[in-house]
Amino acid sequence: MKEREPAGPSSKSQSILTQVMDKGRFQKLAATLSLSAGQSIELRCKGSNVSWSYPSYLDTFKDSRLSIKQLDRYGQLILTNSTAADTGEYSCWLQLCNGNKCRKDESKMASTYIFFTDKGELFVPTPSYFEIVYLNPDKPAVIPCRVTTPSAKVTLHREFPAEEIETDGANITYDVKKGFVYQHPTSDHKGIVYCKAESQGAPQISIKYHLLYVEVPKGPPSTTIAASSNRAEVSDSINVICTVLGDPDVDVNFSWQYPGQELERPVIIQNFWRLINRGTGHTTRISKSVIVIEDFEAKDAGNYICIAQNLQGETTVATKVELN
Repeated sequence: MKEREPAGPSSKSQSILTQVMDKGRFQKLAATLSLSAGQSIELRCKGSNVSWSYPSYLDTFKDSRLSIKQLDRYGQLILTNSTAADTGEYSCWLQLCNGNKCRKDESKMASTYIFFTDKGELFVPTPSYFEIVYLNPDKPAVIPCRVTTPSAKVTLHREFPAEEIETDGANITYDVKKGFVYQHPTSDHKGIVYCKAESQGAPQISIKYHLLYVEVPKGPPSTTIAASSNRAEVSDSINVICTVLGDPDVDVNFSWQYPGQELERPVIIQNFWRLINRGTGHTTRISKSVIVIEDFEAKDAGNYICIAQNLQGETTVATKVELN
């Protein structure tokens, strides 16, 4: 037998993922794979402790068509009766565990992007008919009109004024695994768009995407605080409101410190948020936390401190409420 040449790190890693063919044959997977919708597929990943990643909606709907098992020497993923909506990335990796703590083995990972082609569904179906895409000047924006047929011709169109948007390969590009990518979004790009795909037949239209331009300072939350009144009488009801203006898709967590806290003084705390249009085509998320003190007492007088936190840090603000 001819001795095989040693494989490089990337090919060695990729070789842990194989597709089970008929009659017990196995096929190593390339970066992409095209199958017809309706076909079933079995993937195997070598290793005694394997984790998998696959299109998230299969988890959302607890899809019975998907089966994942761990056997002695490999992990197994089986997907039956595939549909166009199953198109996406399938990957596996080995877990390195020490007691209850596990981490991903970066040297033993593999993935493939599978197209489940369907002439009647050129676009990967989505659960909604309309999606919001935020355009942030600091990062690329993706219009996720992915296709099920990699050879389909895809174009991007503006609803009003009705026109095709040119993809220049630099500022606006098309990635068959992601969709259209605006590399440097500006407020000129806002509006409603849709995608059109053609492949050996009548063209098909995607869902519509509403592009909203976002321009907010990066960093810890931009926070303000205000009380309904900074002086209160006994038995008054006082509200203290903590407000954050920020990026529409960045969550803000609030926490409070207040005078009656150690005495377990009952208070009401409500958190909520909404999107606002600032009138210049810019969209901002306004997040609020409100602490309500009913039947104000002497022990409620003092500093009300709000701590607002996002992924980039936290901001602390305070206001004082005094007893008359």
